[in-house]
Amino acid sequence: MSIPHLLVHDKEDNVGVVVVEGLTAGTDMLCVVTEDNSSFNLTAKADVPIGHKVALKDLSAGDTAIKYGQDIGKMIGSAEKGGHVHTQNLKTKRW
Repeated sequence: MSIPHLLVHDKEDNVGVVVVEGLTAGTDMLCVVTEDNSSFNLTAKADVPIGHKVALKDLSAGDTAIKYGQDIGKMIGSAEKGGHVHTQNLKTKRW
C-alpha cells in the first residue's frame, strides 16, 4: 500500500486531514479511513498545506463540518469536493 495523502477518522466525516508536505492541486490522493482502514481516492482541487482539511463532498455555507465523527464548525463559505477547508471558509460554532 502506498503512503496516504489524507486521513479520515470516521466514516461519517465530511472532511479529512492532509498528512503530507506539498500537496498540490490535481494530485490523486490516497485517502485512508482510520476507523476501518478502508481507502479511497480523491483529487485535490487546491494546494493544501499539511494539517489542513480537504472536503470529502461539496460543502456550502451553513453546512456543518464533521471530523472525528464530531461537529467541528460551520462552513461560512463553500468548498468543492477535494477543496481546501480552513479559516477562510470554516468557523467554530463556539463564538
